[in-house]
Amino acid sequence: MNEQVRKLLKRFEKVEELLGHSDLLADQKQYRELAQEHAYLTEVKEHWQRCVNLEKQLEENDLLLRTEKDPEFLEIVRQEIPMLQSNLASTRQRLESLLIPPDPRDSRNIILEIRAGTGGDEAAIFVGDCVRMYKQYADGKGWKYELLSCAESEMGGFKEYVMVLSGHNVHRLMQYEAGTHRVQRVPKTEAQGRVHTSAVTVAVLLEPDDQEKVVLDERELKIDTYRASGAGGQHVNTTDSAVRITHIPTGTVVYCQEERSQHKNKEKAMRLLGAKIAEEKRLKAEREIASLRSTQVGSGDRSERIRTYNFPQNRVSDHRIDLTLYKLNQVMDGDLDEITESLVAFFYQEKLAAVGDRSL
Repeated sequence: MNEQVRKLLKRFEKVEELLGHSDLLADQKQYRELAQEHAYLTEVKEHWQRCVNLEKQLEENDLLLRTEKDPEFLEIVRQEIPMLQSNLASTRQRLESLLIPPDPRDSRNIILEIRAGTGGDEAAIFVGDCVRMYKQYADGKGWKYELLSCAESEMGGFKEYVMVLSGHNVHRLMQYEAGTHRVQRVPKTEAQGRVHTSAVTVAVLLEPDDQEKVVLDERELKIDTYRASGAGGQHVNTTDSAVRITHIPTGTVVYCQEERSQHKNKEKAMRLLGAKIAEEKRLKAEREIASLRSTQVGSGDRSERIRTYNFPQNRVSDHRIDLTLYKLNQVMDGDLDEITESLVAFFYQEKLAAVGDRSL
């Protein structure tokens, strides 16, 4: 790991030098790429320096234990050591995650779809909880989110919620959230105090960039307009501003009613439709050129049950990596790093193993 870090720190100095050239601003594409690389390398440098400082503190404390005579001071040193060891372990884990090579798609915008599955009203309520969880995670990361579409539930929460997330490493950290999320808890409507199991499905779509942008033929689209309404059928608009678009060749349907303007709703619905069709093209291409094993690695299949949230035990378990944490309350407040970074590391190793197998 040390050698890898040293190479990255040398690259950090080179990137800083390149960013200092005044003529770089003329090439906006190269400037953006270098700025993103600089942000990544800065994070590596900060975590490496933190590791070095913590190791130095531990060495100093170890020396004090052997040389210091004052009992009270020795007790303070002994109490500090476990905290320093814990901080060093978590910092090293974060650094190891950072050393996984960047992917060009790491900071691409994603469209996050969360839908209620089995469980009726309780599933819809949990969709609302997941929306809050992901928004708080986004806030902590400095990401931005934009609502594309949602359908409220009469008992609270949402039947479905679709939003765009944008920011540094948003795709890197969120790509493995796709799948079925199961919740076990006592619903508010349950009089007997029995634990119910419900589920929501999450899809993560890359928003197409300029190279991937899908050109949609208007003749292949069925566009319907209707009056937007909220939960319980209460009208939130008095004009037919809501838009539903059906892509006739694939049968893909999207809708949007969040804006008062029909034009803006159509624009958002077209963004979502373009992302869905581009994602299907990507998956089809991957299936054609990849082996069965590699397509299964990190496929993000929505039918796969990936995680269980057990509220009575304050437990969250990710079944793909056998990770169980007893801090569900913190996770639901957006503390997702331990899960998302562990998934990035796990699937990176899986992909390396798949490449190794194919080379044998």
